[in-house]
Amino acid sequence: MPPLQFTPLTGLQRRLLDHFYKQHGTRMRAAAEGQLWVARAQAIIAGMSLTPVAQGHWLTGLLVAPQWRGRGVAGQLIDAALAQTGGPTWLFCHPDLLPFYLRLGFSPCQNLPEALAMRLARYQRSKNLLAMVRNQSSATSSPGNSTSV
Repeated sequence: MPPLQFTPLTGLQRRLLDHFYKQHGTRMRAAAEGQLWVARAQAIIAGMSLTPVAQGHWLTGLLVAPQWRGRGVAGQLIDAALAQTGGPTWLFCHPDLLPFYLRLGFSPCQNLPEALAMRLARYQRSKNLLAMVRNQSSATSSPGNSTSV
């Protein structure tokens, strides 16, 4: 496996994430106000957006190219991005993805910032989604250790 790089996209590079999504037949779009992150093995193999909200971030658009799934790329990308941020990170996911996000250190969340709670309520009119949160800087950290945020 070639060495992977996990980096934010800046300026005109932001279009690259939309192109990656389009290549893989998804309707996802890079968040306009978000910080975009990608994993590369020469070309982009995964991407995601982190949008500031409340005192944390909202993770959207996580996608790993099919041939790279099951190799830990999503977790490494999330860890790299969240190591550069502070506060909690929230996301919405389909119930089938609950075990995946639990392995990455997220947990079900009932108390969302108002902006996300309103958005989730709107989305849930047509989709079955769960809210999740990760309060720590890595999936391996535990409350009270030096990596907790």
